[in-house]
Order: sequence, then C-alpha cells, then structure tokens
Amino acid sequence: MQLLIVEDSAADATLLLAELERKGIAPAYRRVESKPDFLAALKHSAWDAVISDYVLPQFSGPEALRLLRQQGLDTPFIMVSGIYGEEAAVAMMKAGANDYLMKGNLARLSPTLEREVEAARDRHRRKRAEGAMQFLAAIIESSVDAIYGKNLDSVIVSWNPAAERLFGYSAEEIIGRSTGLLFPQHRREEMLEILAGVRRGDIVGVQETERLHKSGRIIPVSVTVSPIKNGAGEIIGASSIARDISRQKQAEFERQQLIQSLMNASKQVRTLTGLLPICATCKRIRDDKGYWQQVETYLAKHSEITFSHSICPACAEDYERQFEFKGP
Repeated sequence: MQLLIVEDSAADATLLLAELERKGIAPAYRRVESKPDFLAALKHSAWDAVISDYVLPQFSGPEALRLLRQQGLDTPFIMVSGIYGEEAAVAMMKAGANDYLMKGNLARLSPTLEREVEAARDRHRRKRAEGAMQFLAAIIESSVDAIYGKNLDSVIVSWNPAAERLFGYSAEEIIGRSTGLLFPQHRREEMLEILAGVRRGDIVGVQETERLHKSGRIIPVSVTVSPIKNGAGEIIGASSIARDISRQKQAEFERQQLIQSLMNASKQVRTLTGLLPICATCKRIRDDKGYWQQVETYLAKHSEITFSHSICPACAEDYERQFEFKGP
C-alpha cells in the first residue's frame, strides 16, 4: 500500500504507522507538511490513500482535501485530528473526505483504511470496465459489418446500425425475435449447426453463405459466430458478425464470364487455323455442315472481321477492257 501522510509531527506519524503495523499493514509512505511538498507528491506518485492532520503550521487538512479533489483524484482521504470534533467532521465529510477519526482513538484507523482503499479500487475497476464497454459499444455502432447478439435460444438481443442496413430490419423490429428470420429455407440446417457449435464453445466461421433480407432477397455474406460468456465462464449466447460479399460475388461472376468469352473466342480462332475446303473456281468455302458460303460470309461469322467492298486495279483494268472499241 502506498500511503501519503500530511502531518507536521513526526511522532504522530510514527504512532499512525505503528497502529497500522499492529493490524498487519506495513505501507510504503511519505510524510509531507506543506502545500508545495503535497502537490509534488501527488504529481510524482500514485497513492492508495491520504491520511491528514486537520491543522499544520504551513498547511491544513481541508486545503489538502481541496487540492486532492481538484486534481480529479478519487484517492481515499482520511482525516485524523486531535482537536476538532463533530462539527469539523461533518464539514470535512461534506467536502469529500472518506472518514474522520480522532487521534486519541486510532482503533478504527486500520479497518477504515482497508475499507476505503478497497472501495476505491472497486470504483476504479468499475470505471475502467464501463470505459471499456463504452469504447466497445462505439466500435460496434460504427462498424461497417453487421454485428448482433443472440441468446442460446437464438433470440436476437442486440443489433447494430450496419445490421439494419444489411438486413433491412430496424433494431425495434428485430430484437426479441428469432435469428431464423435471417436464414433462407435451404440454410436452416446451417443455423442448427452454428447453434450446436456455440453451445460447445466453438468459434464458427462460414466464408460464403446466404442470409435473408427483410424483403425476401437473398444476400451473399460471410459470417463469424463467437460464444459469449458471463463472469463465471458460462456460455450465455453468441455474437455474430456478417459481412456483405455481394460485390465480391459479382466480381467473381464477371471474371468467370470473361474467362468463358475468351475461351469461346479462342475456339473460334482455332477453327480458322485448320484446313478449309475452298472452290477453285468461285472461291466459296464449305463449312463444317457441308454448306458452301462466300468467303466474306464465312470469315465474318467466325471472326471479328468486317468487310468493305472495292475493286482492285487489275480487276478494274479487265473491266475497262470490256468496253474498249474494237475496229473492223
């Protein structure tokens, strides 16, 4: 125990420590008797409790209490006085002291100190736990993933904003209802398997599955379900984290479509690399069904070629010769 003693009398401080040691308490301590020393002690060390005299030549118990509380510290403050009585005790208690004892009767010092130190530690633990819970709640509220809790009967007990966006149900609509609302009919067996895993204490992860939107639309999701335990280590429910994987599924579909298109194109290209029967006179091509087609018709059907028609110089010259004047 770390004890700060505000006392101008070394002898009185020794009596306090002797009483504590007699009850089995041997604290590490520091004695101060002025305001600067008191503030320095608060700044450089964490104290489990402060025991203060009421009046000192350069300082006072009430001022020490005021300074302590101004620092925002919940450190137990016990006033031990040899002069002042009930009226001063009431005033000090109203000012925030944890207890007021007379120097002539220190029998209560040890139990009072132990009680107030333990109470302060409980308050600190509770405050820390509340802070952690608030921080965790903030994380859940701001998460982009749907996070919801359920008891062992699969009744939903918590529902974050992302769950509202993913499934379409508001918290008011869904809390108190079964998680079965979220499972398509063909996924009900999965629901039972997850519940069995939770009861065993397993963390259940499903990379790709499906859930139901309020509208009846099926949503592709990945899901992680973890058991929730109470302070005794007993499983009392589970938390589920669901992530929408619609975009990933659409991207995968488009990738498969592209692959299929490329494979089809590759097959078409390969059909043009083989031996093609072509008429030596009319230049028609015979297809795989035995029909004869114009070359441009066949190539246009089996490739990305687009034909435009023109006349080459040699053909143009032959054509013009047909109209040349022939003499007698």
